[in-house]
Amino acid sequence: MRDQTLCVRRPLVSHEGFASLAVPTYRASTIVFSDAKSYTERKNRGPDGYSYGLHGTPTSRTLEAALSALEGGARTVLMPSGQAAIALVMTTVLMPGDSVLIPDTVYPPAKGFCENFLKPRGIGYRIYDPMIGSGIAELIDFTVKLVWTESPGSTTMEVQDIPAIVAAAHDKNALVGCDNTWATPLFFKPLAHSVDFAVEALTKYAGGHSDLLMGSVSVRDIALHRRLKDTMRMTGIGVSPDDCSLVLRGLETMGVRLAHVSAVASDFALRIAEQVPAELVLHPALPNTPGHDVWKRDFAGSSGVFSLVVPPHAEDAISALLSSAKVFSIGASWGGTHSLIAPMNIVKDRALGGPVHDGTILRISIGLEDPRDLWADLEPIVAAIANEEKTLRKPGASS
Repeated sequence: MRDQTLCVRRPLVSHEGFASLAVPTYRASTIVFSDAKSYTERKNRGPDGYSYGLHGTPTSRTLEAALSALEGGARTVLMPSGQAAIALVMTTVLMPGDSVLIPDTVYPPAKGFCENFLKPRGIGYRIYDPMIGSGIAELIDFTVKLVWTESPGSTTMEVQDIPAIVAAAHDKNALVGCDNTWATPLFFKPLAHSVDFAVEALTKYAGGHSDLLMGSVSVRDIALHRRLKDTMRMTGIGVSPDDCSLVLRGLETMGVRLAHVSAVASDFALRIAEQVPAELVLHPALPNTPGHDVWKRDFAGSSGVFSLVVPPHAEDAISALLSSAKVFSIGASWGGTHSLIAPMNIVKDRALGGPVHDGTILRISIGLEDPRDLWADLEPIVAAIANEEKTLRKPGASS
């Protein structure tokens, strides 16, 4: 072969004797075939075979298999984000005339997808009380094909009775999906409780370093996997093998990271609850959090995310303290090595009555910094809330 061809055609190199603990990053658009017949019959390889880079490489298949093993599922599909994973399930399951039930505490973009994408296309949605449990049966009519759950709830941390909801939904032939990002499959396994679709935002604890976006959907039923893959194929959705390799690396340390952040977050939540009214600290491991008993029954642990309610009279004092924090950063998302605080106002995102907190809620994500440095940032915030509460409760203080 001439030089220009040699520049393109790589020589075959023996892999004999080479074994690495790292998963190779296989990048590909084109998949080559040994002969014309194999190419012509490439559709026969099915969703588990290799036919085009968009539909998977050995790198993405390794990650899928790792997640399936953790989730206790038959198959897993990968999506470009957690929100994309939620959208995939809904667009696969729902047709015009159908409807989905979503909890009032759902991740707000999921509710936005229902309102701004599904609804204009003739697919309805209704919002339910996340603490409804088996009572959800009364809401499931012939149009409901999917019941969506998120436990704990976004920001306010209510823990849903997933087994009761699943039993009621399946009794009426509705499927159930669960956003399990907070707990990860290490602390809760939705598929083991007969959920049909277990969704994870791999962006968070699985990736673990705030440097990638990815989501996953795991299923026990191969037929559901095929339906998801068909939707992905028709819409041209795939993920980068480079990002898959980062998630695979993140998975290797997820267990030790979660053990650390869980311990620190639980300690901080308990410490804060001793200084401010307990109802202001939202953490599933605390008895005052709605669904605490269900959390004790169904979960193996808690992650590093919890919330602190800022009473309206303490708002002004908190704003400057957040800006002056030395270790915590202010930003969206969570689950990485860096600790984050996100000031949230959820009133506009909730449709039902109930314990909706006015004003700001601080969503706190514990990272891997020294807990003493983290507490140095949190302590003035907690003290400010505690002092305002004491002032408010003094005889003669205005209400």
